[in-house]
Amino acid sequence: MLSRMAGCLYWMARNMERAENTARLLDVSLQMSLLHASSQDDLLVPLDVTGSTADFLQRHHTPTPQAVLHYLALDGENPGSIYNCMRNARENAHVVRVKITTEMWEQVNGTWLEMREWQSRGLDTRSASSFLEWVRERSHLFRGAGYGTMLRNDTFHFSRLGTFIERADNTARILNVKTKQISDNEPEAENILDYYQWAALLRSVSGFEAYRDIYRDSITPERVAELLILRHDMPRSLRACFGEINKVLARIEGHAGRSARRRASEIQARLTYSSIEDIFADGLEQTLDSLIDDIILLGNTIHHSYLEAA
Repeated sequence: MLSRMAGCLYWMARNMERAENTARLLDVSLQMSLLHASSQDDLLVPLDVTGSTADFLQRHHTPTPQAVLHYLALDGENPGSIYNCMRNARENAHVVRVKITTEMWEQVNGTWLEMREWQSRGLDTRSASSFLEWVRERSHLFRGAGYGTMLRNDTFHFSRLGTFIERADNTARILNVKTKQISDNEPEAENILDYYQWAALLRSVSGFEAYRDIYRDSITPERVAELLILRHDMPRSLRACFGEINKVLARIEGHAGRSARRRASEIQARLTYSSIEDIFADGLEQTLDSLIDDIILLGNTIHHSYLEAA
């Protein structure tokens, strides 16, 4: 496969996954900000996770629910907004129109057309919930169309690779940001705020029900970290994501990806054979910082191995 085609497939999937992840973060953060109206910390979480806090504060100065909503959802000048993620996904899908199935193209193109309608209408905090739910549904339809209709060839593999690289990056970043935020809580507020903030984190990755099914107990940092880092059966955990990344890389033909496969295998081995006690002994924040760096390096390695000519 030409590197340009591979790059478009990879970034098509990454942008659709990023749009969903942003919608999840934004939904939970808006709900938490309404629950704790006196604090702006919850509004800053999606900005911190997406690395856009400085740009937002330069343009808007004070975070408000309406300003954060517009910036992350519909702002055409914010490269990481849901609007731009869906536009980029559609542009990449158009380039590889002959490679993807009709069903997949119709999902991406239809999503972009509806996205333009949302932007023309605008959003407020009352319509935000419907919009963010729509984003999640469109992302699910995109992945379902791909999984259900595509040949298991390099077209499918590069699309899946983009999905799981982006998902792993999001899980590591939100866990890292929330860990730092919660550790800064005042001692007298710790018990109440910690519970709601850890629960919000779990909901942002669809992990609240899974947590209850597995642990059947109060929410603790150790168990949340174990669920989102080490559990192989939690779809958005780092271990599960790297399990899929390794499977995909092994199925892409050729020797160009040897360094990417080696780096992904090393990360997967650490996640497989680590324990939550080891992670907390080393420091949860330090471990997450290291994992984020590893994911960035893996992304760069994939780019150099497969996509550089694009």
